[in-house]
Amino acid sequence: MIIRIAALALLAALSSFSAAPAPDPAKAGMDAAQLQKIAPRMKAFSDAEAVSGTVTLVLRKGALAHFEAAGFQDVESKKPMAKDTIFQIMSMTKPFTGVAIMMLVEEGRIRLSDSVELHLPEFRNQWVLVSEKDGVRTLKKPARPITIRDLMTHTSGLPNNTPLGPIMVKLDRTLADATLVYSQQPLDFEPGSEWRYSNTGIATLGRIIEVASGMSYEKFLETRIFQPLGMVDSCIFLPAEKHARLAPVYGRKDGHLAKADGSILAGDPLQFRKGAKYSGPEHLMYSTAWDLAQFYQMMLNHGTWNGKRLLAPSSVATMTMLHTGDLKAGHNPGTGFGLTWEVTKGNQGTLTGQQIGTFGHGGAFGTYGWVDPKQNLVGVFMVQSSVDSRAVRDAFVGMANAAIVE
Repeated sequence: MIIRIAALALLAALSSFSAAPAPDPAKAGMDAAQLQKIAPRMKAFSDAEAVSGTVTLVLRKGALAHFEAAGFQDVESKKPMAKDTIFQIMSMTKPFTGVAIMMLVEEGRIRLSDSVELHLPEFRNQWVLVSEKDGVRTLKKPARPITIRDLMTHTSGLPNNTPLGPIMVKLDRTLADATLVYSQQPLDFEPGSEWRYSNTGIATLGRIIEVASGMSYEKFLETRIFQPLGMVDSCIFLPAEKHARLAPVYGRKDGHLAKADGSILAGDPLQFRKGAKYSGPEHLMYSTAWDLAQFYQMMLNHGTWNGKRLLAPSSVATMTMLHTGDLKAGHNPGTGFGLTWEVTKGNQGTLTGQQIGTFGHGGAFGTYGWVDPKQNLVGVFMVQSSVDSRAVRDAFVGMANAAIVE
């Protein structure tokens, strides 16, 4: 009986985290009339079949200012998009991996300057690819081993093209098996000399988390990040009772929206990764807009939220400062990279109203989240599109920033 009461109390506590309050634009210092324009604009994009549907959210000064769903979760059945619809957030997983690494740094288990081989011995004696012609590779020894910081900034040189090429679709190897293969590939360039987005590098960070913590990657995220923040709908492997809330991914066929097939990242979404072995620290999280807002607000609050401290302020500062310097880096104009976060560094990055110093990350299916410390703002954009939906995303970002009045 005592165990049952305790379990019910825990469930009630978690449920209280999951309920979003009513938006209060005035408390957030935002223009309600401007924010009310967002949902109709998102619906117009859905009506025009630019995307199936969206969920958009804005927090400012810790207050919820805007939270709306528009369009359809499932186009064919006309099932409306809901605020609690679950999305595959893909590469938005990467900063979660980064936060987990920083937790282990704070515990003295690892250092950002550590060579990867110190924690994963299979990475010893790596080579750098000098040239490849007529099937012949020329290799040399790197000037130094790759480090954890290199992995977090995408400057390690670890290649994305490996003998396990389809693993991010088929998910048919364990993380330990995959990183063993990654370790045996020659680097594309000298560590630290270039920026090149590396999924294998972030996957390797996930394996370091497992080795340093003694628990699986997915269990670490669940117990150390999701549970403390009340992220009740975030996970790597989606439980069956939540399948109906998952948004399919839509592409285009004959000029119209059509559900994507099993060739996309993580396979057919509606097969729910059945039989998957790979935990994908680079791309396999499921989440909701409200859950993600808790994580981003924690970062904006220098490591705390809902009375819980996940990181020290110094760790947040280290993660979100620019680490790539003058290297050509980032996915968007005017950005570079911190430690697993894309960081706005120049005027080109402010065209949608974000300020220099804003940090965030996107996902392969169009999802995006950002934290703007100067404007005390968190934004979340959720969509499931296998084709380019940046015009829809940028419309939301610009409209949200235009609502700031104080």
